[in-house]
Amino acid sequence: MQQRSSVGDLVEQLRTELDRYSPGGKLPSSRALVDRFRVSPVTVSRALAQLAAEGLVVTRPGAGAFRARPRAPLAPAGDTSWQEVALSADGAADVVPRTVDASGVTVCLAVPPPGVIEFSGGYLHPSLQPEKAMAAALSRAGRRPGAWGRPPLDGLPELREWFARGLGDTVTAAEVLIAAGGQSALTTALRALAPPGAPVLVESPTYPGMLAVARAAGLRPVPVPVDTDGVRPALLADAFRATGARVFVCQPLFQNPTGAVLAPERRPEVLRIAREAGAFVVEDDFVRRLVHEDAGPVPPPLAADDPDGVVVHVASLTKATSPSFRVGALAARGPVLERLRAIQIVDTFFVPRPLQEAALELVGSPAWPRHLRALSAELKARRDAMTAGLRLHLPELALPHTPSGGYHLWLRLPEGTAGTSAAFGSGGGTALHSAALRAGVALTPGRPYFSAEPPAAHVRLSFAAVAGTGEIAEGVRRLRAACDEVARGADGVT
Repeated sequence: MQQRSSVGDLVEQLRTELDRYSPGGKLPSSRALVDRFRVSPVTVSRALAQLAAEGLVVTRPGAGAFRARPRAPLAPAGDTSWQEVALSADGAADVVPRTVDASGVTVCLAVPPPGVIEFSGGYLHPSLQPEKAMAAALSRAGRRPGAWGRPPLDGLPELREWFARGLGDTVTAAEVLIAAGGQSALTTALRALAPPGAPVLVESPTYPGMLAVARAAGLRPVPVPVDTDGVRPALLADAFRATGARVFVCQPLFQNPTGAVLAPERRPEVLRIAREAGAFVVEDDFVRRLVHEDAGPVPPPLAADDPDGVVVHVASLTKATSPSFRVGALAARGPVLERLRAIQIVDTFFVPRPLQEAALELVGSPAWPRHLRALSAELKARRDAMTAGLRLHLPELALPHTPSGGYHLWLRLPEGTAGTSAAFGSGGGTALHSAALRAGVALTPGRPYFSAEPPAAHVRLSFAAVAGTGEIAEGVRRLRAACDEVARGADGVT
């Protein structure tokens, strides 16, 4: 964090001093900047690179850095109003919508303003990421023979084999495709399995990014409720019969957002129901490597118990590493594998080989199991800190289920008392979300997790995107202030 700060400080200082030099004039040498500002050569190099990216300086190898010559004035902006007609003409009749609602995804991807505690994040805080191990893996990967060449279209065989081993003895490397992260794999799966206009069964609540992918493909998400034991098989069977759907998307392990694990007795039921309906189950196994220290044995993927090709399995390394380490896998058997492969090739060609090589280096290094053990202990500590703080300071927020994996809690907002339903936002916690931002903490409203009307207002709180348990305690304190503000506003209205 200190190095990032010093780079920014140096950039600002150099930017203010550029007027001292005429266009094309040479700046002090890197060594002179190191001595003057008492920073490392790496900091100077990064600062100059940023100024070069902004078009303010030009760097010449062996010669140094020079002030850039003024840019030519920008041409007057053209008239783009014609695009409104082109983009909207006959849009109501489109099977695949031209516009895509990404709001449910961007709330988890957006970086909060400075000073705001991030209870909304969907990725690990930098302090939890294996940054040194990833850097070392990327460095080693870049030196591998052929590392910068074109990879096999299905992915590196060794990496496919590694993902296949995680699925048990029933899946082979030949049935695995390397994908550019879980979101890309879900997109490919839904495009392959259902035509535009078709229904697709989804858990309710579920991951907003998947709902966005489905709607962008012209599919109609149909909700199937979950409880603390996962999706309810009887309701799943009813939904297949009522809709004729041929796809069900689920997260059997530490479901997002509820944290539920599909109960052992329900696992064969889900596969049987889908098989009898002639349907696929898309298994989004997104946080298998984010198991808490007290979780106990974790059930295998559904794909491990599926000899008939019902399951299309999606896995990813991203959640356990970094948002930029976008390497995942699709696993399937039977004719559907070739369709998945064709769509992925058309959409993305292939995952860059250096990233695949780095993934192989990372998961094959001694640092990988050490990272997973440390992450398991830290996630448990953060979960416990957040649940304890909520019980002490916000007992009115109900926590139906405490997960033993993943990175968030799913809370139900109070109902039935004077003013609280209107105050906290029956549409999914939007009033609390706004008040929380004013108090300096970002959370995720529950509404985007439902494909239909939600049964109650909820919010999701992440404990993985913050700096540590101290920040969790401060975030809960701010959230208490936000709830008090909302309640006062409701009392004023009533």
